[in-house]
Amino acid sequence: MDKARTIFGNDMAERVYKKALRTKEKYIRKYGDDSKKTYHLSTTPAPAVGKPLGVRQITIGTGHPAHFDDKSVIIGNIRMGFGHYRISMAMASAAHAMGYDPFWFDLHSFTNATCGKVIAEQNQMYSLGSRLSQSSKLFNKFFWEPMNSEGFRKLAYNACDQKVAELMVPVYQELPKDIPFVACHVWPAQGAIHAGLTKVVNAIPDNWPMALHLSEGAIHTVQTPSAYMGYRVLRGMDKTRQLSPMTGTSIAYTGHYVDHELVSNIDADCQKRLDRVKQGEARRWLMSVGGAGAQREIFVSVIHKLLPQIRKGKAVLFVNVGDHRGVWHELLEEIPEMRMMVTEHFDDFDEVTRFCEQAYDGEVKGIHAFCDDDIFAAVYSTNLLMRVSDVLITKPSELSFYPVPKLMIRRVGGHEAWGAIRAAELGDGTFECATPLETGAMLSLMQRNGDIIDKMCSAIRHNNEQKIYHGAYRAVKLAIQGKK
Repeated sequence: MDKARTIFGNDMAERVYKKALRTKEKYIRKYGDDSKKTYHLSTTPAPAVGKPLGVRQITIGTGHPAHFDDKSVIIGNIRMGFGHYRISMAMASAAHAMGYDPFWFDLHSFTNATCGKVIAEQNQMYSLGSRLSQSSKLFNKFFWEPMNSEGFRKLAYNACDQKVAELMVPVYQELPKDIPFVACHVWPAQGAIHAGLTKVVNAIPDNWPMALHLSEGAIHTVQTPSAYMGYRVLRGMDKTRQLSPMTGTSIAYTGHYVDHELVSNIDADCQKRLDRVKQGEARRWLMSVGGAGAQREIFVSVIHKLLPQIRKGKAVLFVNVGDHRGVWHELLEEIPEMRMMVTEHFDDFDEVTRFCEQAYDGEVKGIHAFCDDDIFAAVYSTNLLMRVSDVLITKPSELSFYPVPKLMIRRVGGHEAWGAIRAAELGDGTFECATPLETGAMLSLMQRNGDIIDKMCSAIRHNNEQKIYHGAYRAVKLAIQGKK
């Protein structure tokens, strides 16, 4: 069955199908057709997370030939911002904790293949859009917000992606057809299905139903009950007709995708936060800066707001800019007065690990900046820092679902709005603070009143008892079983 013609029993209009064909042909003309080529797969330990999570990275080339057995689980992903890598690490962590061997399969990293070139172009466009949305209110209002909330929502959008996904098949040819495959972006899931893999889980990241995330033939996992209902009926994906729904076997509510290291230490980490509040210790703030470097206005206002408290020893700030060193330099230029308080932890993941181990039981002061050119270390550093932080300051994207008290700042794209709604309803995060003024008011409240952190930690512990943060384990289990 041509997956661009019919999606869950819903026929696509001929004009939609022809557009999908034209899109595929456009990429072939631009990047070539490698459908007849065989790519030989090799493996190497993944940087930073290779040892703690047992992850091996799949590469194309003449390295150590890839070998898979009944303990192997493929984690399919792409580099598009930090979010899909973060979810992939959660899946790899869960698989490792369950006794399986996770393999990192990143389509974006296959730079010589047609699929890698296509995804690299899409990533550049998405990053540019994210930045423009934060610098231009008109662009954000009339293009970016509608595109992210309604444009990607249309079933017709999925038809185009399904046709383009056919270009991804060559890099899958050496994977066993029955190997468990957990995709943390829809394109690896679609590519796996087109390549004939039979145990594919499509881990949907967003809490807002969008046809962008559909990969018919896979088991779709979602993190929330509202997402389950929305995806099941394909809510709003074609406003001109009543759509046939997804089948019950093609979608599962799993709970939040969170790393084993965080889930298994929820009680201890919450108790540390409560102890610091009770003992009047400095409030520890963690600011995770997105891959596009968006929202600088809010980050600058947050730092200005915290500086007096940091000088008095009543607050500590951790800033992780990932692998975007330029973003950190821009912040320093904007706020030169913080230079004397900064300790930089750059390009040394072992040192970051030691710092977090010391900070867990020890005292921390000032401002600490984190940056690493290795994307694995850049992303996973936030995981380590969450365990030693009191409040995470983040936009309501993939980090909305993590078991740490959260101050939600303005979203980047309309689809993120429901991440903040989920956190606020569960009680482990604030509502979306959309302006610097609103963010500052919430920050002041949480800085001065320990009862907010107390309430959020209580909510996190309650949610953990309900296994709300166990989604990664369940997604891996579904892939291993190959059916719901």
